[in-house]
Amino acid sequence: MTLWNGNYPFYPSANACFPFDTTRAVIVAIFLSMLATAIIILPGIRGRGRLFWFLRLVMGLFMGAVILTIQFTRDWETGWVQANTSYKSFSHAVVSADIGLHIGLSGLNITLVGNPVNQINETINYNEHFSWSFDADYDHSYRQGLEKGLPSPILYVAEKFTSQSPCAVHRQYRVSGHYASATLWLAFCTWLISILLFSMSILLHGGYMLLVTATLILFSLLFFFTSRNTPKCPIQFGPLSLKTGYGESFWLTIVTGLLCLLLGLGVIILNSVQPQKLKLIFNLDKRKGAKEAWDKSCLPAEPRCSTQDVVMVPLGEVTATQL
Repeated sequence: MTLWNGNYPFYPSANACFPFDTTRAVIVAIFLSMLATAIIILPGIRGRGRLFWFLRLVMGLFMGAVILTIQFTRDWETGWVQANTSYKSFSHAVVSADIGLHIGLSGLNITLVGNPVNQINETINYNEHFSWSFDADYDHSYRQGLEKGLPSPILYVAEKFTSQSPCAVHRQYRVSGHYASATLWLAFCTWLISILLFSMSILLHGGYMLLVTATLILFSLLFFFTSRNTPKCPIQFGPLSLKTGYGESFWLTIVTGLLCLLLGLGVIILNSVQPQKLKLIFNLDKRKGAKEAWDKSCLPAEPRCSTQDVVMVPLGEVTATQL
C-alpha cells in the first residue's frame, strides 16, 4: 500500500485536541464586543451614574454570557488519570498516556494524550466527542469509533456510557442533560426579560425576573446533580481508576445562580425599604428631578416659562398715550 500525502489511504488520521472550543469563543467574542462598545460610550455619561451604569452592564453581560456559554461546554464533570495501558486492539504495545473524561449536557469528550506525545512511531493526541443529544445517536457514534479503529482506552471509556452497558448510566445522563439544558434556555429568556424591564425602569418586576432566572439556574444544577450521584461502574486502567468530579462549568453555574439570587433579592428589598437609593442606582432620581424642575419652571405664575411675553391688561384700563 503506497503513501498519499504522507498518510496511508482508507485510514483516518488522529482526531487531535483542538486548542479551544469555537462555540464558546464566538459567544465570548460577541459579549466582549458589546462590553467594548459600552466602554466607548461610557465617557458620555456624567456624574455618579457612570459607575452604576457600568456595573449594571458588566453584571448583566456576565450573567447572560455564562448562561449561554455553559450550554455548549463539556466540563460539567471532569476526570483525569495517568496510566500505562494497551494502545490498540490485537496489539501488545503499551503506552504511557493521560486519559481524560469530560462530560457536558449534550455528550462527553474522551482525550488521550501520550506522555510523551510521540510513542511507538505515532503521535498520540486524541480528542473524541460522543453526543447523546436529541438529534444524535450515542451508540452509533460508538460503533463508528470501533470502525475507525480508535485506541483501546477511548473505546473502553466510551463503552461505559452506551445504552447496552451494564453500568446503565446512559439514560440517566442523557435525560438529566436534556432537562438541565431546557431550564438553562428558559433562564436565558428570563434574563433577557429582566434586562428589558430594567431598561424600562420597571425595577420591581425586573427583580422578580432575576429571582426566576436564579431559580431556573439552580434547578438545572439539581438535574445534573441527580446524574452525577448515580452508581457508576469503575473505569480501571490496571491498578488505577479514572474518577470524576464537578468541573468548571458546574461551579461557574453555581456562582451565576447565586449572583442572580442576591441581585434579585437586593432589588426587591431596596424597593420596599429604601426606594430612593434604588432609584439612585438606576439613575432615576436625576430624571425625576429634572422633570419636576421643568414642571415647576413652567407654572403660569411665572412669565419666564412662556415663549411669548404677552402682558394681559384689562381693556378698561387701557389709556391713550398723549402725543
